[in-house]
Amino acid sequence: MTAGERVGAPVNFGDVLVPALALMLVIEGLLPFLSPTVWRDAFTRMTRLNDGQIRFMGLISMLAGLLLLFLLR
Repeated sequence: MTAGERVGAPVNFGDVLVPALALMLVIEGLLPFLSPTVWRDAFTRMTRLNDGQIRFMGLISMLAGLLLLFLLR
C-alpha cells in the first residue's frame, strides 16, 4: 500500500474493470491456443444448442462468477 492509499478508500471502477477484462481474454484464449481442434469441436457443438440451453449456460456462468466474487470479498 502506498502512502496515499488508505484502507477502505473507494476503488475506481476502471482500475478494476480493465484488468478483469484483460484476464478474461487471456483465460478465454488458452484453449484455442493450446488445443485448436478441441476448441473447434466444442464450438461446433455449442452452435447446435438451442437458445434456452445457451441462456442457461450464461446464467450458470454469471452465478458462478458472482459466487466467486462473494467468496473473495
